Amino acid sequence: MAEIEAEIEAMVQRETRAWDTRDLDLLMSIWHPDMVFVWPPHPQAHDPVEWVIEWGRYDERRWRQGWQALFGDFDLVHNRRAIRKIAVSRQGDGAFAVVDIDTLWRPRQGGDDFHWHGRVCKVYTRMADGWKCIQHTGALLY
Repeated sequence: MAEIEAEIEAMVQRETRAWDTRDLDLLMSIWHPDMVFVWPPHPQAHDPVEWVIEWGRYDERRWRQGWQALFGDFDLVHNRRAIRKIAVSRQGDGAFAVVDIDTLWRPRQGGDDFHWHGRVCKVYTRMADGWKCIQHTGALLY
């Protein structure tokens, strides 16, 4: 299991590197084709009844355009991430990572900062071509 935990840690680091470098190809490579992002509107929204969904099921063209818009409109001020836990299924085909994130985006044309701050859970499934993120909770403060 230690080998799989290292692979999951590498996935988290790969995603972090994609945000840090604004590497769309790298970012798109981590998502599972069935990935869906749901997100709390604020870090205290622990009740999923409050959560939102904007982009639907993973669609590379749509998601790439969305992230490109973020990269074009905002500067990354900082992107701090700390893995708190990695768990692997007994079968070795599923895993999750609990990660504390503090990612601050500042609009280039003025306006409010865009802040991802809190604890997230990134869920991974093993595919024929490696691990893919299939589910991701939004950032919550506990």
